[in-house]
Amino acid sequence: MNQSHYFSANIMKIQNDEYGEFYAGYIARCGERPLMELLETGKEIVISTMQSISEEDSLYRYETGKWTIKEVMGHMIDTERIFSYRALALARGEKIELPGYDHNQYVKEAVFNRHSLQNLLQQYRSVREATLVLFSNFQEEELLRKGRVNQSGFSVRGLGYVIAGHELHHISILKERYL
Repeated sequence: MNQSHYFSANIMKIQNDEYGEFYAGYIARCGERPLMELLETGKEIVISTMQSISEEDSLYRYETGKWTIKEVMGHMIDTERIFSYRALALARGEKIELPGYDHNQYVKEAVFNRHSLQNLLQQYRSVREATLVLFSNFQEEELLRKGRVNQSGFSVRGLGYVIAGHELHHISILKERYL
């Protein structure tokens, strides 16, 4: 069965042992909505939000030391790439614990402010399409497969929900503090 059909037909409540405690806030933002729906809706919201921002305004930061809008966008892209890789690794039965990453260091090294907002949007679209295809092809047993990530237990499905919840978190911050 196609996974997107599976998700729309069966809303499965995610369990606490499917994600690390640090990520509980991201999971809570998802409610009990189907993962594929969250990823599709999130894509529309991100694209719509970013298209309403000028290149000049994309360099805005609401406080000294905080990321610019471009840096937030780049962070969302990098995080989705990392969590999608983690989901793939667990789905394929990876036995070693996957490492964490320093998101501040990634943003610093990427120098997202040098990218045009259009380039970041293009990257985002590509990454999200890849994430949608990846998760739509996981079977139920793969989605429920578990492993260790950054000193926490995760299921493949839990990683997908973290992607969606992380995005919801940052869109909320963008709307509250930047726009």
